[in-house]
Amino acid sequence: MSEARRRRGRLGEDAAARFLRGEGYAIVARNWSRPCGEIDLVAREPHADGDTLVIVEVKTRRADPVALPEEAIDWRKRRALGRAARAFAAELRDPSWRAMRIDAVAVEVDDDDRVVALRHFRDIA
Repeated sequence: MSEARRRRGRLGEDAAARFLRGEGYAIVARNWSRPCGEIDLVAREPHADGDTLVIVEVKTRRADPVALPEEAIDWRKRRALGRAARAFAAELRDPSWRAMRIDAVAVEVDDDDRVVALRHFRDIA
């Protein structure tokens, strides 16, 4: 992967994390990686009856009306996210979570790597 793509990916993850924090989520982990899979962001969504563990896939692409970032999250990626989510939850063993779900954040940037659009999709798997 080129340095420009890595930089764009980090920019998208930073934007997604800022957005989620603004929505009341707490970021628990970033770039979690094990042989079973990778997770871009792990967040905690607070509820009165216990927190929800939210696994977040971030897709960042240059703005293009033909190819949206979220279209890159196909059934294979969703299945891989599910495996990684189960492994993360098993490793953490935190009983305070009442639920777990997988979300996606699609980030579009312009040619100067400025965020021009950000969309949050809840419960994609």
